[in-house]
Amino acid sequence: MTLAGRTMKIGAVARDFRVISKDLKEVSLKDFNGKTKIITTFPSLDTPVCDLQVKEFNKRAVDISKDVIVLAISKDLPFAQGRFCETFGINNIKVLSDYKTSSFGINYGLVIKELNLLARSAIILDRNNVLRYVQIVGELTEHPDYEDVLNNLKDVIKDHAPAPKENLPGHCVPCEKGAPPLPKEKSKELLAALAGWQLIDDKKIAKEFKFGDFSDAKYFLDIISVIAEEQGHHPDMALLYNKLKIELTTHSAGGLTKNDFVMAKMIDEINAD
Repeated sequence: MTLAGRTMKIGAVARDFRVISKDLKEVSLKDFNGKTKIITTFPSLDTPVCDLQVKEFNKRAVDISKDVIVLAISKDLPFAQGRFCETFGINNIKVLSDYKTSSFGINYGLVIKELNLLARSAIILDRNNVLRYVQIVGELTEHPDYEDVLNNLKDVIKDHAPAPKENLPGHCVPCEKGAPPLPKEKSKELLAALAGWQLIDDKKIAKEFKFGDFSDAKYFLDIISVIAEEQGHHPDMALLYNKLKIELTTHSAGGLTKNDFVMAKMIDEINAD
C-alpha cells in the first residue's frame, strides 16, 4: 500500500498538526511543548491489534517519566475513542482523532492512500520538538516493537538535540499588509535550493506536477489544500486532468516572500505515488 503525505526525516524539526480530542477540542503540537512525546498511530480501534496496541502503551506509560507524554492517534471518531477509553480505563495516554482533515497523517506521511487510514507507527519527538525516532510497521497485522520504542526513549531523554538551523523556517508566518517583497537576488538564492520551480516575472514561482490520472492529481491537490489552510498561505492551483500547475506569490507583499519558498518546500516533501 502507499503511504501519502510529507516525508519524515530524523533530526528535523517536528511538524505541527491539528487533531481532535475526545471532547471535540482541537489539539496541536504546541499543547505539549516542553514534553518528550511518544506518538503511536494505528488504523482503527475496531481491530484486535490496534485495540491491544493502545492498551499496551497505556500499561507501559505508567513506568515512563512524567516528562514524557504518550499520544495515540487514529482516524476513529472521537466518540468511539471516548467510549473505548472509558470501557477499558485508558487514562495514562491521550487518545486523539485525525478524522477531520488527516492533518497528522499528512504532515507525517502516514496516510494509507488506499484506505484513508493511518499506518501503524511509533514516533519519538524530544522536548525541543526534534524528530528522533520513527518506526513504521510494515505489516498492518503486526504489533510495533514496544521494547525498541522504549529503549530509544531512554536515549532521547538523556540527550535532547538542539533544533537544527534551517535556511527556511518550518512554517509560514503571518504577513503584514504592506510588507516588502524579497529582493530579486534573495529570491534567486532561495529558488536555487528547490528543484523544478521557476521564477515568473520576479513575482511568482511555479511548478507543474504530472500524475498517472485525474484521481492521483486531485489527491495531490487535496493534500496541498490541507497544508495550505493550516499554514494560512494559499497557492493558485490549476488541475488539468493528470497535471497540476501550482503558482506561489504573496499578494499582500505584491511579490515573493519567504512564505512562498516555505510552501514550495512543503509541497516538494509530499509523497502521493
